[in-house]
Amino acid sequence: MQNVILVTYFIAALDITWMFLQFSITPYLARKLGFDTLWIGYLQTTVGVVQLLGGPIFGRFADLFGARAALCLSCSSNVVYYGLLAIADSPLMLFIHKLPAVFMHGLPGAQIVVADLTEPDKRAAALGKLGLCFGIGMVAGSTLGGALSTRYGETIAACVAAGGSFINLLLVLKFIPKNTKTQAPQDHSKQKKSVFDLGEITRLMKFPGVAKTFSVKIISGLPSVIFQVMFSIIAMNFFQLEPAQNGYLMAYFGIVSMVIQGGLIGRLTARYSENSLLLLSIGMSSLVGLAQAFMTNVFQFCVIVLPMMFALSVFNVITDSMLTKTVPASDTGTMLGLCASVQSLLRTIGPTIGGYLYQNYGVSSFGLTQFVVNTTVFVFMLRNTASSKDEHKK
Repeated sequence: MQNVILVTYFIAALDITWMFLQFSITPYLARKLGFDTLWIGYLQTTVGVVQLLGGPIFGRFADLFGARAALCLSCSSNVVYYGLLAIADSPLMLFIHKLPAVFMHGLPGAQIVVADLTEPDKRAAALGKLGLCFGIGMVAGSTLGGALSTRYGETIAACVAAGGSFINLLLVLKFIPKNTKTQAPQDHSKQKKSVFDLGEITRLMKFPGVAKTFSVKIISGLPSVIFQVMFSIIAMNFFQLEPAQNGYLMAYFGIVSMVIQGGLIGRLTARYSENSLLLLSIGMSSLVGLAQAFMTNVFQFCVIVLPMMFALSVFNVITDSMLTKTVPASDTGTMLGLCASVQSLLRTIGPTIGGYLYQNYGVSSFGLTQFVVNTTVFVFMLRNTASSKDEHKK
């Protein structure tokens, strides 16, 4: 099974590579087609909406039909998505090409495989290594996307992404087993239930601690996502970066992410409790927001990236790990699908909030929002932890 996990890491790295290749060309293609900042925001919101709808369904699909079938669905959607991007020559086509994103959940699919094949006490470290794959893909995709779009244009870059996604599909069919669950569900009637059974999806929210962790994931994660979805605009307008320079900056993000998730998270989870690490990530995120509020150039931002990527990496890995441990093994796919939907929800509302903040208050408003929100969540969680300890003593 270790070989399956290693291949899954490789598939995830390739999937992220094609995603970041696309990230590095879409804003510039949108500008060529006449999009302003507001309409680029609408374009990003479209992706958030369709992935918000598809996330829980994708996870439920994986629980019912297996992780291999789910990954095949994701890779096939990638091929169509990037193929449509390659032929997009109008604003309408640029919106239409976003529709296959409803089933583009390659990273959650890889998380499902890893979660199925690892023990609960080793799950956070294993999921953290997927973050290493994310960093590799970010470096490779951003660099490749900037180079291809500068030398050959956006169409060729999109065709490369489509071809790479087809290779991913072949890898999934060849190396991922049909069933990755260590124990088959004992309730055979579950196999007859629909992928679209909302009752089965929402049932997971009733497990102890799930609603609280989801609330923290949404509230604390929103300011960071706002900054992320607006970063292409910040790079073009605030930092005045060209496509190739933007690609190098994204590659720097990836290198930092690789170091943190490949070298730090496993050691931290072995030494400290998940609650402590969650508190640390939220507290650090609030300080990162304060620093972002006062940055004036790209060099300062490169320094801020170090604690920013640490806080983001720890926060995402720990919350995903905590949530998968609260449900039976047969429901980890649905839970990770819900986790993916949280990100999609934030990316749905993030561009609208980000566009409003940017146009009315400037770049510094992103950092101030992050500082205020995360400080509030940090204080709430600290008091909640203290009260829980008091109850234990009694």
